[in-house]
Amino acid sequence: KNNPSAFKLKENTRPVDNVSWEDAQAFIGELNKKERTKRYRLPTEAEWEYAARAGSDTAYHFGDNPDLLPEYGWCETNSGGETHPVGLLKPNAWGLYDIHGNVWEWCQDWYDKKYYAVSPATDPAGPSSGEFHVFRGGSWYSSDTRCRTTNRPMNYFKYDRKDFFGFRVVKDF
Repeated sequence: KNNPSAFKLKENTRPVDNVSWEDAQAFIGELNKKERTKRYRLPTEAEWEYAARAGSDTAYHFGDNPDLLPEYGWCETNSGGETHPVGLLKPNAWGLYDIHGNVWEWCQDWYDKKYYAVSPATDPAGPSSGEFHVFRGGSWYSSDTRCRTTNRPMNYFKYDRKDFFGFRVVKDF
């Protein structure tokens, strides 16, 4: 209904920003209601990383060289201090755009620094509770290190709204 983004264009081609984890959940609830389904949701952290990597095992989906990041994602070196329309840069091998940079993407999981040491090997879904929710991918203000596929920051609450937070919706089939 109302776009909370700090960075807007008439075309609405930029990612939504300035949204909390709770805002993302509310949007998904409305989307599911509109579509008469319960299949839309935030990705788990493991799903996010699997999709971001697109079969790679490197620091970024395109390899290990951070100098190539501006070809694939909007980060502190090329963003000009704002988000950009999705799809202007190169996608990953599976056709997903802006996996690195533009906005941090909320995930469904609670954050636990040690979770992956004890998690199931297949389809881990994160701990059942926690203080912070996971967000991944880096944003327009992030350094190349913060945009790495494996980077796991954890210092924001589920109700925090920042102009560098957004989300990507997944659909169960």
